[in-house]
Amino acid sequence: MQLDHPELVDLLKKAYSAEKAAAFAYQGHAGAVKNPEEKKAIHQIEIDEWNHREEVLKIMNQYSIPISKYYEFRFHIVGKIISGSCYVIGWFMPFYFAGRLESGNVCEYFRMKHFFNSLGIKEHDRTLYEMGIKEKEHEVYFLEQIKTNKLLPFFEKIFSWGNKKGFNNIDLDKKYPVEESDVYCKK
Repeated sequence: MQLDHPELVDLLKKAYSAEKAAAFAYQGHAGAVKNPEEKKAIHQIEIDEWNHREEVLKIMNQYSIPISKYYEFRFHIVGKIISGSCYVIGWFMPFYFAGRLESGNVCEYFRMKHFFNSLGIKEHDRTLYEMGIKEKEHEVYFLEQIKTNKLLPFFEKIFSWGNKKGFNNIDLDKKYPVEESDVYCKK
């Protein structure tokens, strides 16, 4: 079956490749931190990103969506640059930008769910929901690490993410079940 939804197809291709960039970035991030607990948590997040990439590929294969060579190249380079930069930009910025990135990634999976649902396809709801929730867990982890850092208010003001601002409307303490999750990430 072919998907007649160019925006969904492009979003799947981008997500597949961007997950590789994120995994590469977390390799550098985990390598650069000194705290063993942080290192372990970030490594687990890297594994989650590789798992998300695998799940997105399964969906793409089901609809004969080819991997974008352009996105693969672009995000490979981006991921490697971010990975290397983690060793030179200090402790705060990798945590901050990882949290900010994850905050936006949450909605990518819920947007995919909305797009599939608009085509009458519900079979991917649980997978997309779980990946979106996992990205939210990543966001919360990174914010927890920096929430009292004196740099956070400054970065939040400039980059619109932090204790008071985010890019999704999910509260893990009051999350909706899959069947009621259409309220997430509606613009």
